[in-house]
Amino acid sequence: MDKRVNQKAWLLVLPVLVLVAFSAVIPLMTVVNYSVQDSFGNNQFFWVGLEWFKETLASERIRDALGRQFMFTLIILAIEVPLGILVALNMPKKGFWASVCLVLMALPLLIPWNVVGTIWQIFGRVDIGLLGYTLDALGFDYNYTQDALDAWITIIVMDVWHWTSLVALLAYAGLQSIPEAYYQAAKIDQASRWKVFRFIELPKMSGVLTIAILLRFMDSFKIYTEPFVVTGGGPGNSTTLLSIDLVKMALGQFDLGPAAAFSIIYFLIILLVSWVFFTVMTNLDKEEGPK
Repeated sequence: MDKRVNQKAWLLVLPVLVLVAFSAVIPLMTVVNYSVQDSFGNNQFFWVGLEWFKETLASERIRDALGRQFMFTLIILAIEVPLGILVALNMPKKGFWASVCLVLMALPLLIPWNVVGTIWQIFGRVDIGLLGYTLDALGFDYNYTQDALDAWITIIVMDVWHWTSLVALLAYAGLQSIPEAYYQAAKIDQASRWKVFRFIELPKMSGVLTIAILLRFMDSFKIYTEPFVVTGGGPGNSTTLLSIDLVKMALGQFDLGPAAAFSIIYFLIILLVSWVFFTVMTNLDKEEGPK
């Protein structure tokens, strides 16, 4: 008996495909179009091929911004991942206080990015900010608008305050999925706290930690609003990350061709590093799985 499968259900996905086309595909094609052309006004374009890509790859300014971006991302991951795990391990698993801790952990994630930047911009000011005024009163020479190290410390602490909760909540979800029998067996074997973490909790959290690290890498690598509001990329270019440099090129200098090529390279770097990281982490999980 011939049974034909009804494929009309795919029509339900059509609105999503149209929305994605207008919000992602068409703007991407526009950027690609600008990246291979030059414009002298009056909507007249001239083909330049890969000239903007070569110029971007050879730019010392962009290489410096890339170096600052990688350094910022590595510092953020090195702090937020262990700190998030530590917070999750010390959160209560059940009861009233568990709900309170979950709400408190979620609060920083609900604050918009520009508001976070504004909060820390005021918080760190020496004249009116609680942090800046307190450090100045204690004798510390702190001024994030004039000292590059202070600016770096400020944006790093700001990001840690804002996003460590995400890692903590994901790690907490992984801990909650561990059956109680595992802990009972470890107690019978008189396993130390470190061995319980190393051989029970950490392997069970590996999946959610992979997601947490991947999300934090992608988000920190394209961060713009918070550091721009706090430092504007300064003092000098000390905190000019890739996204800030890209906006300055596109909107400040109005170099649409180089900015389009820059944005495509920027996108490919994030895509490539994310793919490599995800592939390595999943392969490590497969190798450790049967053991």
